Amino acid sequence: MAIAFQKYHGLGNDFVLIDNRHQTEPMLTPEQAVQWCDRNFGIGADGVIFALPGQDGTDYTMRIFNSDGSEPEMCGNGIRCLAQFIAALETADGLPATPPKAYTIHTLAGVITPTLQLDGQITVDMGEPILRAGQIPTTLAEAESKVVNASLAVAGQTWVVTCVSMGNPHCITFVEDADAIDLATLGPQFEHHAAFPQRINTEFIEVKARDRLKMRVWERGAGATLACGTGACASLVAGVLTDHCDRAATVELPGGPLHIEWSLADNRVYMTGPATLVFSGEML
Repeated sequence: MAIAFQKYHGLGNDFVLIDNRHQTEPMLTPEQAVQWCDRNFGIGADGVIFALPGQDGTDYTMRIFNSDGSEPEMCGNGIRCLAQFIAALETADGLPATPPKAYTIHTLAGVITPTLQLDGQITVDMGEPILRAGQIPTTLAEAESKVVNASLAVAGQTWVVTCVSMGNPHCITFVEDADAIDLATLGPQFEHHAAFPQRINTEFIEVKARDRLKMRVWERGAGATLACGTGACASLVAGVLTDHCDRAATVELPGGPLHIEWSLADNRVYMTGPATLVFSGEML
């Protein structure tokens, strides 16, 4: 049976989107998602995202399988793509989807609310950052303590790291030159370090100014990617905690910029950026 899909990207972080609104479980298995994500033998993507029926009063549910078959709690670039995908589905169904349009999305990280803006950008209320070590989770500090400027031994050297969860776990380290980082070598060693019982996403951040950060990322389950929305959010939070940046800043990723704000008023993190349709098709 052929399965219809659309491919989107958020700053080069690319996903296959499937209309899964007719059933509560994903139409593909994790193993099938791996095949779809293969860039030589499949469609090619960092993950497959399913738009499922809402739960507990939400509009929709998001599930995602990474290119290695693992399932993350949420994906910042992916949820922007999902919002655009849902708007297109609703338009095809004859429903009004004119911006500004907000959706409540049930995810494994909680309820996330993306809003389509008039200029085509999407602003996502990413919720409050999680800072307690036990909830991230990491063993770099006592369960109720924050992990700020902690020491972590990786690849024969000591790194100063700050850990934040945006529904999924992140380890952030500030470096002099982000481009000099050997992601292919360091990324897997951070990801699988014993200090992170559920593995970790790792961001290497170069401070360009207090309102501009340059980021390179190794994503848990996907490897080096061109962008990571939750990573950009976690990195700004880490930058505020370590006094590297202001509470609002542009985060430069290899695929382009995201605007991130950690609101002092409500303690929530807001991410604004694009989501772009690449093509539509059917997979046999």
